[in-house]
Amino acid sequence: MESFAADLKTMVRTPLEDVHIEAMRKVGLVSLKKAGAIVQEPGAATDQFHFVLSGELEPVDPRTNERMGSDTLGPRQFFGDLQFLSGGKSLAGARAVVDSEILCVPRDDMLRLMSDMPEMSDIIVTVLAARRRRMLEVSGSALTLLGAESSTDIRRVASFAARNRIPYREVEIGSDEGHEIAAGCGMETAGPAVIFGQGHLIDPPTPEAVAAVIGLDLAVSSNELFDVVIVGGGPAGVAAAVYAGAEGLRALVVEDLAIGGQAGTSSRIENYMGFPTGISGGDLVGRGEVQAMKFGTRFAVPRRAASLTQCEKKRFHVALDNGQSVSARSLIVATGVQYRRMPFDRLEELEGAGVYYAATEVEARWCRGSEVAIIGGGNSAGQAAMYLTRTCHHVHVLVRGDALASSMSDYLLSRLEAHPKITIHTGTQVNALQGEQALEAVTLSGPDGTTLLEIAALFVMVGAAPNTQWLSGLVDLDDKGFVPTGRDVGGRSQYETSRAGVFAVGDVRSGSVKRVASGVGEGSVVMSAVWAHVHD
Repeated sequence: MESFAADLKTMVRTPLEDVHIEAMRKVGLVSLKKAGAIVQEPGAATDQFHFVLSGELEPVDPRTNERMGSDTLGPRQFFGDLQFLSGGKSLAGARAVVDSEILCVPRDDMLRLMSDMPEMSDIIVTVLAARRRRMLEVSGSALTLLGAESSTDIRRVASFAARNRIPYREVEIGSDEGHEIAAGCGMETAGPAVIFGQGHLIDPPTPEAVAAVIGLDLAVSSNELFDVVIVGGGPAGVAAAVYAGAEGLRALVVEDLAIGGQAGTSSRIENYMGFPTGISGGDLVGRGEVQAMKFGTRFAVPRRAASLTQCEKKRFHVALDNGQSVSARSLIVATGVQYRRMPFDRLEELEGAGVYYAATEVEARWCRGSEVAIIGGGNSAGQAAMYLTRTCHHVHVLVRGDALASSMSDYLLSRLEAHPKITIHTGTQVNALQGEQALEAVTLSGPDGTTLLEIAALFVMVGAAPNTQWLSGLVDLDDKGFVPTGRDVGGRSQYETSRAGVFAVGDVRSGSVKRVASGVGEGSVVMSAVWAHVHD
């Protein structure tokens, strides 16, 4: 199966060419660093591109201040990872091993050069993405999660970090290292916590707080005007982000959980053209995110759109859940749909403690070797079932209807029916959740009456409620809450809504085909109409 990036261990090194270095010299400054001098402070803003002209650099582990790994960087190599593209905080540091000559290029100038010189950009982006993959695989990171084995708050942070490809490591509270970390943070007793670098306790331990510390939820000034704000970071939104940046539009993507949207929870997509061995939804959309950042598109995660207004200058103002507001000449609604929260007693209490809405590596870890159940009959539920069979004892797929055939791709249906570790229960629904501190069982009603199914986890993947409440009545909706587009509602193009300058793409659009490929197509095609509106 394809991955998010190339494997750093097997990559053939491709150095930057002389013409690339000359271009950087014209906008950068040469800095002389003595042996032992810090070139990039861990946890500081990545506002410079560091290229080694002579000497040697070593990556610095922000937790120990020691060398990270065994590799160093020599002449014609460069320091950094994907945080440079996003403008976030550095997840590692850099230090001169010997007296070194470093060419330092301001980030904005470097991004402009990368846009003008695609050959240079390809080399840099490939290396930065491969380094991030290595950090994810070896758990080399500034972020430490203490107590995920017992805390739903820490599990939420772990899920957020994993889905956004933020490297982290987990430490058990009761371990010797756990007690050392707690003491180093000034905690009287070891307990659930999130730590950045050396002893920086992130309080409260929430995805929002983590994003703020590492610079993922980029601050936007109140007087900043974008050409387009894209609300939603699923396949449609990220495709629009790529094309917006490529067309030279100043663009911002606002996403409330993780880049990838609902598609990001799919462990394996096999029917997307160009990936014959399959690719996870998170990795597919993550590649698009890197492309968009290369063109200068900015991302703010996790940030939820709360309301929408339009002023007398015809500009759109999106109020965010943190009290900020972002403004733009045009708006793309790509908020997709979300799984419905089932009307179970104690649902909120058990979310993260046995009830989940995604089946990724993080969630699978908490139910390893156990029986689990999935509510849903679509492709996402089918992909989740196949993925969970790798680590779970048995997977029960619960479907209210009489069959799966109408809502699931045939190739996936046949695999589920043939798999010995999967049982499909048709005409069945969950009536109640059982368990004290965590989910222990569910009560089912089905063809055989009421039964108790003992499980360690319940994955809810049913329903398709559109995320459109935040549009505040400024845009017409259909009777199910989806956004109609095109001439029937006065739109001047296929994807324009009833409000000029507001466009809708992907699953949130009324009548759209609910597939990743169609979302990517709509996000790509809409940009010509957006460009025309912005330049009108």
